[in-house]
Amino acid sequence: MTALATLQPPLRALSRSTAEDEVWADLRAEAEAALIEEPLYAGIIQATILDQRSLAQALAYRLAHRLGDGDLARLSMRDLCLSAFEADPKAGAHAVRDLVAIRERDPTCRRYLAPFLFYKGFAALEAYRAGHWLWHRGRATLALHVQSRISEVFGCDIHPAAQIGSGVFIDHATGVVIGETTVVADDVSILQSVTLGGNGKQSGDRHPKIERGVLLSVAAKVLGNVRVGEGAKVAAAAVVLSDVPPHTTVAGVPARVVSRLRPEEEPAQSMDQSFGHGDGI
Repeated sequence: MTALATLQPPLRALSRSTAEDEVWADLRAEAEAALIEEPLYAGIIQATILDQRSLAQALAYRLAHRLGDGDLARLSMRDLCLSAFEADPKAGAHAVRDLVAIRERDPTCRRYLAPFLFYKGFAALEAYRAGHWLWHRGRATLALHVQSRISEVFGCDIHPAAQIGSGVFIDHATGVVIGETTVVADDVSILQSVTLGGNGKQSGDRHPKIERGVLLSVAAKVLGNVRVGEGAKVAAAAVVLSDVPPHTTVAGVPARVVSRLRPEEEPAQSMDQSFGHGDGI
């Protein structure tokens, strides 16, 4: 039996926070409406969301449907993802905050259903979380398999050892690369073709540290063990090779400070990729 639609959810339901309950209720209501809106897709919506008992179960089902392959069948992938989400008490909160971030920051997103079903960035991020759980339990081979499938299916390469917070928005996801020792704090926005990579072939701690509220614009490259300070903005196609001060905009190759931001500005929330105004350096 290989079709996920034939699987019954495990009997043990996950405990959920109030926020997760609210998002799950909204997602189910949107799914009910979509059954009427698009009957041709009704079977997928029913199996993926309405037949599931929790957001974690629905998410595990959806990821398995998209990532399962001949090497690791959908049933095994679903059980793997669900095990990770059940074992990590933060998993549900991360997924909820990631969904909310998309709805708040993406002007094309009007409901949770679209990113849950279709957005590559959301799927890649939540699948990475399952791989991250595996990595830290010594199951490197399976974690790297998950990484490989994320790259093949979503065009987004996230090493399972990287540390990524919640409320993170990976827009489009295509071409995004996040290296092994990268740390991404909460409430960061990452656009397509961004690289958080190494600089040379040194080993050890060699990847960027991205602090809370940073906006990494289209095709930005941050290379090496450098820090991008809280609330900073890295402009499109910039190449960052040294630390970025908090609440500044950097642009160019190599990147330099071109404007200063007020501490209350939140570039990751506004998604404004303009350079802004201020005293450049």
